[in-house]
Amino acid sequence: MQVKWLTEQITLARKQRFGSSSEQSKYDDGSEQLSFLFNEAEVYAASAKATPEVDLTTVKEHSRKKKRITSAADLPEDIETEIVERTLSDEELVCPQCGNQMTEIGQDVIRRLKIVPAKFVVVETHIHRYACGNCRQNAENTPVVSAKDDPPVIPGGNATPEAVAYLATEKFVMHSPLYRMEQQFKSSGIPLSRQTMSNWLLKSSELWLEPLWQQMKTQLLQNDILHADETTLQVLNEPGRKAKDKSYMWLYRTGRTAEQQLVLYEYQETRGAEHPETFLRGYKGYLHTDGYAVYHKLPKDIRVVGCMAHARRKFDEALKAIPEADRKGSAAERGVQYFDVLFNIEEKLDEMDLTDEERTVRRREMAEKPLAELHDWAFRLNAAPRSALGKAAHYTREQWPWLIAYLEDGRLEISNNRAERSIKPFVMSRKNFLFANTPNGAKASSIYFSLIETAKENGLDPYRYLVWVLTNAPWQDMNDPAQVDMLLPMNAPEECRAAGRITSQD
Repeated sequence: MQVKWLTEQITLARKQRFGSSSEQSKYDDGSEQLSFLFNEAEVYAASAKATPEVDLTTVKEHSRKKKRITSAADLPEDIETEIVERTLSDEELVCPQCGNQMTEIGQDVIRRLKIVPAKFVVVETHIHRYACGNCRQNAENTPVVSAKDDPPVIPGGNATPEAVAYLATEKFVMHSPLYRMEQQFKSSGIPLSRQTMSNWLLKSSELWLEPLWQQMKTQLLQNDILHADETTLQVLNEPGRKAKDKSYMWLYRTGRTAEQQLVLYEYQETRGAEHPETFLRGYKGYLHTDGYAVYHKLPKDIRVVGCMAHARRKFDEALKAIPEADRKGSAAERGVQYFDVLFNIEEKLDEMDLTDEERTVRRREMAEKPLAELHDWAFRLNAAPRSALGKAAHYTREQWPWLIAYLEDGRLEISNNRAERSIKPFVMSRKNFLFANTPNGAKASSIYFSLIETAKENGLDPYRYLVWVLTNAPWQDMNDPAQVDMLLPMNAPEECRAAGRITSQD
């Protein structure tokens, strides 16, 4: 038994390190799973599924997959276009046959993509002053008036909204660390240190962006369906803590039916239950989460909805822990198929164009039998507690009251994948910058990620949106909620919109 368990652990470790992270089932729809669950004696007697057709192009003596060619002609029409005219000189227009002058009969247009590196511009503002000439000659005092400059994004600094927005999108969208940008700027002759860039980002967050985060939180808690998740973060200089201690980035976001999509990150030193309890104080409604126990300690006004994807993942790991030759017909495969049936039902419901109330009724009707089968099977399953299969069964049994909570309302989702997709950009950035230096830096990161991911959810280009915010915020009273509200992503003008909608689900 010990040897089997150790073999399982080695197989899983190899899979996690070198294998694909996709959890997509090898089955395209729920037909085979349903047959397995309710007609299992015949399921493996069926003929193998036909190989899916592949778009082929015939080449001499063999066939190969047709390549998809993307050309510059496919680029958006509103992209900046540089026109280059290719004409002939008068001497070249002499007809080689009769010697007369040739005339233009048309032209060919060839579109190619040109990429220009980041452009650096010094904005030099000249403030003109004016005085009365008559008073200068005849009066004791001479009135002097000056033209007014725009308020700076950082008082006393030389950063522009465009500069701060560029740094933020490079760091939090493109996941480029500041030291790498410092090297890039240096190669272009711009001596911009990472300390200066860090100060620009921190100060801009403190002055203008934190009030937006607070306003977004207020609006977030007015919804009655939310998702939550958390992931680790290393902060080197936290008072009273070691550099290697784990800190956490918590995420809260709206559900799929929310009128305004909001994504909020919050940095905290620990993973304790007090953090979601404090953040969600006063909230009443549903909260999609994984199986982390602290969520189940929240006040009774918060109804926790479990994640079927997490439960399925446990059985998927158990399936991948056994030799491939032994997987067909195994208990682990059967567990995966039970969940695939439930997810397939959700896909069918999406295609029905139902109201929330109709979806509630149809979901209960369609999921009742497979859920009952899954419950009976999982609660009878006898597997070694320390094995991957035993852990999967234990998770399902332990989480069952929360796993089936999604049946209560048609607006709820079968999984917490929405939150996982939203926290993924932070995880990708963390792989590059590895840690935050100070708590202030971690807090600023949470604010930038919140604004950027919310902007993306609302179809905005993060750079354009941040430029717009940092240009207009210095003119506003950031203590006035009404003025702050005007700067939120959902109120941004058309100029901030992305050419194509970008979301965390993409």
